[in-house]
Amino acid sequence: MPRPRKRRRVCGMPDYKTFGPLNGTDDDKETIFLTVEEYEVIRLIDLEGLEQEECAQRMDVARSTVQRMYVDAKKKVADSLVNGKKLRIEGGDYILCDMNYGNCSPCFRGRHRHGRNND
Repeated sequence: MPRPRKRRRVCGMPDYKTFGPLNGTDDDKETIFLTVEEYEVIRLIDLEGLEQEECAQRMDVARSTVQRMYVDAKKKVADSLVNGKKLRIEGGDYILCDMNYGNCSPCFRGRHRHGRNND
């Protein structure tokens, strides 16, 4: 029996979920789907500048999982950019951080990384 898949922790849904070329009306082109957790990996590594190990800690998964998701996500984004395909962010196997009940400790939103308040 295979091991159950571990859900990835995501600290927020993307504000923008659909991307694509502006200079074409080719609606029959393929749409590429980027999962929410692949989006989170790109956000953490490329935008926030985290190492894969730090990203893995925040998402509560193994570093090898982050590495695989990152490679898959970059390939999808490149295919969209180079070949003019639509890119949609949706789906996946994730859980959202619950920031309504104080601080989100894995992603450190709302507090300093060492546990001290930002006051």
